Amino acid sequence: MKKDQSKIIREQAPRSASREHSVPLYLTSSFIFDNAEQGRAIFAEEESGMVYSRYANPNTAEFINKVCIMEDAEAGLAFSSGMAAVFASFAGFIGQGDHIVSARALFGSTHQLLTQLFPRWGVTHTYVDAVDNEAWERAIQPNTKIVFLESPSNPGLELADLAFLGALKEKHPHIIFAIDNCFATPYLQKPLQYGFDLSIHSATKYMDGQGRVLGGVIVGKQDLIDQLMFFIRHTGPAMSPFNAWVLSKSLDTLSLRMERHCSNALALAETLEKHPEIADVKYPFLPSHPQYDLATKQMKAGGGIVTFEVKGGATRAFKFLDALQMILYTSNLGDARSIATHPGSTTHSKLSEEERLSLGIKPGSVRLSVGIEDKDDIIGDILQALDASMDKKG
Repeated sequence: MKKDQSKIIREQAPRSASREHSVPLYLTSSFIFDNAEQGRAIFAEEESGMVYSRYANPNTAEFINKVCIMEDAEAGLAFSSGMAAVFASFAGFIGQGDHIVSARALFGSTHQLLTQLFPRWGVTHTYVDAVDNEAWERAIQPNTKIVFLESPSNPGLELADLAFLGALKEKHPHIIFAIDNCFATPYLQKPLQYGFDLSIHSATKYMDGQGRVLGGVIVGKQDLIDQLMFFIRHTGPAMSPFNAWVLSKSLDTLSLRMERHCSNALALAETLEKHPEIADVKYPFLPSHPQYDLATKQMKAGGGIVTFEVKGGATRAFKFLDALQMILYTSNLGDARSIATHPGSTTHSKLSEEERLSLGIKPGSVRLSVGIEDKDDIIGDILQALDASMDKKG
């Protein structure tokens, strides 16, 4: 039997009569019915078939199928962006009076959904610290509809115990357990194997890996994906065929890229941990990480993100970022090129200072998405920027 990587590379849309080697772009808004009866049968769901690219398209179907293979999922749906996927994972299921339990450490826009948008619809939430196992069960209420988390979290790299949460799911089978698996990717971590219902990705990040296109994907249990299909058919957050074509090609090399991301990130984290101008380093596969044992248990490697705090606060952090010569400064991550971000003034700037500090985001915190360049070049740029940003008076 073929192993997953072989299946992923060999998975593709059916060849057309032209016998193409590489899957073509299906830039079509709709699909032709052979006859009126077929049109009726497809709309009545008596016969399978594509109708409209807002619902399905050969390119998006191929991309989804590859992610399902990676995640050991029954089915999936593709979205126009990662946040469209995150939003749908909530909005496709919740109703007035429902309750959400979520890890406190979240991407800024996800935090805004829970705190600013969903309360308008009469949906409440309870935050818990992801590392506190007992807190998860205490937070569950009779009207809890969804349990949601990121692991590792953005940008603090906190981990949730997936095996514990899978056991909790067994005790509460009526609750949907969903995880943002973007930082780990399916190559490093497979939450559905622990009992989660849905795994969500911003495909914009590592799945693309080149900073080219936007996309999101949700994979998981068939019955839940069927419910979400109703939601996306009538709200329209569909992925474009072109983006799906690009992303499907990128998945062929995800495992290779992640191996390099992870080895480079670990080398950088080990270097920074010894540097006198660094106050703190977070990386799941550093032995000093408070959840190192859990990380090595449930992840294949530590991922491509290193978060560290430079001494001297935001002023020093800004000088450091401006002194970088090779590493890019943008809010994206998961690129083949290394990227630096100051979370406190960008991705998490809408949080209050108290909220940021509770997540470990300090004024001097920098999130580095470690690319696949030569590790010596990455480390060298970091070290020279630390030296250039140092106050050398006196």
